[in-house]
Amino acid sequence: MQVGIIAHPFKPDAPIAVARVRESFQKHGIEVVLEKETAALVNEEGVSDFSKGAQLVVSLGGDGTLLQTLHRLGPTEVPIAGVNIGTLGFLTACTDEDIDKLTSVVADGSLQIVERSMLSVKMIEEGGKAHEFLALNEVALMRGETGRLVSLEARVNGELLNHYRADGLIVATPTGSTAYSLAAGGPLIGPHAGVFVITPICPHSMSNRSLVVGEDSFIELAPCGTNSEPILFSVDGRDILRIQKESIVEVRCHEKPLRLIRLPEHSFYETLRQKLHWHGG
Repeated sequence: MQVGIIAHPFKPDAPIAVARVRESFQKHGIEVVLEKETAALVNEEGVSDFSKGAQLVVSLGGDGTLLQTLHRLGPTEVPIAGVNIGTLGFLTACTDEDIDKLTSVVADGSLQIVERSMLSVKMIEEGGKAHEFLALNEVALMRGETGRLVSLEARVNGELLNHYRADGLIVATPTGSTAYSLAAGGPLIGPHAGVFVITPICPHSMSNRSLVVGEDSFIELAPCGTNSEPILFSVDGRDILRIQKESIVEVRCHEKPLRLIRLPEHSFYETLRQKLHWHGG
């Protein structure tokens, strides 16, 4: 078995974590390949195509590092195990204190693989040029630097949903419901609910609320009205572009889900309780 490892290059504890996770896998006779920048953290030579031939990719850092890893790999059948250097994240399998547990379940085959829906996003410019993106959390249209509200339109399966006057508009997956959409007032959604949520950001009208739609929906977002301010387009908080008045953003469920590793004793609901400080009893 071969495992590819990529780490956040600027985390202070990253070099120690890289050495620990590699040593732990090697104790089980598992081959380890380090990504180029990751290898530099331990003064070694790595490879750019670190996932080639790997049966598992380990992302060391946090939820943001895992997102960066996904965007670097693109759609893949290879499962990803996120190791958080610090506290447990929503996407990561464990913290760096549990590295030995992770390598043990990988070695004995008792690991759990959970699938998370992703978004296939196409941004079509005024002139017809199309740009394609992959999103695990969300796609968003947002106001620019001035702070003024923008006018946006949303359609679902070709039918007009609403015209919004707001700071922006988000389409989020269940995974993304704990990210930007939650901060904008959207609902929490179980990871396997088979839905997406459309959430306005600080809408001018209090009647504009989040809407949950089936993941088989085709969603279109576009500027409307007389926007005098720039509108920004982003995917998972990155790939930020300015879009023009006649641009359209098309959003569908991606044909391939992301395959994430979870330790047997960890669950989404446990993470919710921990991160949101919920208490039972």
